[in-house]
Amino acid sequence: MFVDNVDIFIASGKGGAGAVSFRREKFVLNGGPDGGDGGDGGDVYFQVDKNTDTLSCFRGTKHYKAKNGQPGGSKKCSGKRGEDIVIKIPPGTQIFDFETNELLYDFTDQDFNVKVLKGGKGGFGNARFKNSVNQRPTYSQSGLAGEERHIRLELKLIADVGLVGFPNTGKSTLISVISNAKPEIANYEFTTLIPNLGVVQPDEMNSFVMADIPGIIDGASEGRGLGIEFLRHIERTKLLLFVIDVSSYQSVWQQYEKLRSELRNFSLELYSRPFGIVLNKIDVLDFSSKAIDEFYVSLGIKSLKSDCFGLDQKLEYFIDKNLFEDNMKRNANAPLFVIPISSLAQINTKPLTFILLKALKNQMEDVL
Repeated sequence: MFVDNVDIFIASGKGGAGAVSFRREKFVLNGGPDGGDGGDGGDVYFQVDKNTDTLSCFRGTKHYKAKNGQPGGSKKCSGKRGEDIVIKIPPGTQIFDFETNELLYDFTDQDFNVKVLKGGKGGFGNARFKNSVNQRPTYSQSGLAGEERHIRLELKLIADVGLVGFPNTGKSTLISVISNAKPEIANYEFTTLIPNLGVVQPDEMNSFVMADIPGIIDGASEGRGLGIEFLRHIERTKLLLFVIDVSSYQSVWQQYEKLRSELRNFSLELYSRPFGIVLNKIDVLDFSSKAIDEFYVSLGIKSLKSDCFGLDQKLEYFIDKNLFEDNMKRNANAPLFVIPISSLAQINTKPLTFILLKALKNQMEDVL
C-alpha cells in the first residue's frame, strides 16, 4: 500500500535518577556518600533508507519512544544510558510540526542519522554534592524529562521529470515504454491510483528519474479527484512534461490551458517550472489536423523539421530555439519543446528521452 502522509508521536527517553547511597564496608568508618549518577535518556534519530519509497510502515504504530536512562547505583556506579531509537524514512520525506505546520526537517539524500529529539540528562548522585561543609548529603537529582513532539511525515517523491496530464492520456504507457516502471495500464480513466517512479536510460552513460502521478481533472487544485493528493510528488522535479491527448474530445489547447491553470492554482513555484509538451496518440489521427496547427500558432512556435535526435522523418519536430533558451532562463510561459509522439506505437519515444536529457543538462547549444 502506498502511503505518503502520516502523523506520529515521538519522544526521547527520560534521564535516570541519581542514587543516594553511603559506603558501608567492614573496618571503614564513615565511608561517606557514594551514590552514582543516573544515565542519560535515549535520543530520537531519523535515517534515510533508500530501499523504501512509502510511509506504509507507520500505519500500524503511532508512538515512537527512546528508552529511559537507568538510575544510578551504589559505589558511584552510573546508570546505563537509554537506548536511542532510529526511525527509517524514504528519501524525500518532510517533517512538519503537527500543531503549527512548521517545516522542521527535509530529508533528501542524507547519508547520516539526524538527531531530532535529545534525551533527558541523568541526575547527579549524592556523591556529587559532598564537600567540606556538607559531608553527608542525603539527596540526589532526579533525571530530566525527555522531549515529546507530535509530527506529520509527508513524502514527496524525488524525480527529475514529472508527467502531467488528464486521465487516460497515455502517461502510464509512456513511462512504461521509456523507463523500467511497470504501472497498471488499462483503457479507462484513473487507472493510475498511486505515483510511479521509473529510471530512464537514454544511453549507457546517462539516466534520470521520471514520476507519473494520477490524472488531473478540472478543480484538482481545489481537492477534486486524485490530482491534489499527488501534485506534491512533482514539486521536486526539475522539469515537467505535459502529456496531451490529440484524440480527446477536448481540444489540444483546452487541455493545455486547464492543466496550466490547475498548476498555477496549486503552486506558483510549480507553475514556473520549465516544461515540455508531448502530443500523444498521433497514430490515430491525421497529424495535419487544423486543431493541432492552431495549437502551435497559439503557442507562437514554428514548425521545424529536424532529425538531430533521430525523430521519424514522416513527422515534424516542433521547437523554437529562442523559446527553448528563454525558458531555461525561467520564461515560464514558453515550453521548451512540443513533440508529437505515440507511446503505444513507440513513435518518437526514444528521441524524447535524449531531448529530456539535454534539457536536464541545460546544454542548449547542442539541442539543435
